[in-house]
Amino acid sequence: MKKKNSVFIATSLDGYIADKNSSIAWLQSIPNPENTDMGYVRFMKGIDALLMGRKTFETVCGFEVEWPYTKPVFVWSRSLNKIPQSHKGKAYLVKGELTEILNRIHQQGYGRLYIDGGTVIQSFLKEDRIDEMQITTVPIVLGGGIPLFSELTQALQFELIGSEVFLNELVQSHYRRKR
Repeated sequence: MKKKNSVFIATSLDGYIADKNSSIAWLQSIPNPENTDMGYVRFMKGIDALLMGRKTFETVCGFEVEWPYTKPVFVWSRSLNKIPQSHKGKAYLVKGELTEILNRIHQQGYGRLYIDGGTVIQSFLKEDRIDEMQITTVPIVLGGGIPLFSELTQALQFELIGSEVFLNELVQSHYRRKR
């Protein structure tokens, strides 16, 4: 089984994934009349399952749309005790240390994972477990909020695979971990 941990996320120019109120409404600040997916569908074809944190899960549950995922979603949480009845069979609660969680997910046959949520991404980076990142930069300075990156004990080198401009304003950069 091929194993790969990938990130697909948007940030502000100053590196935040949510504003000071934990809102992501600013992601809609650039008009997208044709609903361009910015490579998301292509990205999702290359993954087997998602691993996200509780806050990200709760944010997605709060969207006024049907459940957006067709692949299994694992929710990594210390505080959540059960998945809401409305999402049983769609999302699965996982608890424990990162390595043991990955082992359990891999044992179920899911190797290519979409890693989502600030704390989860930061945890993976701290343990050097991110293989690729696609980061879309939105031209807004939030001045604070939830950062994508946190302090690391060592620098992690990534190489630029490519970049693309969407809607004449958003820059999406694709990076691969240099090992």
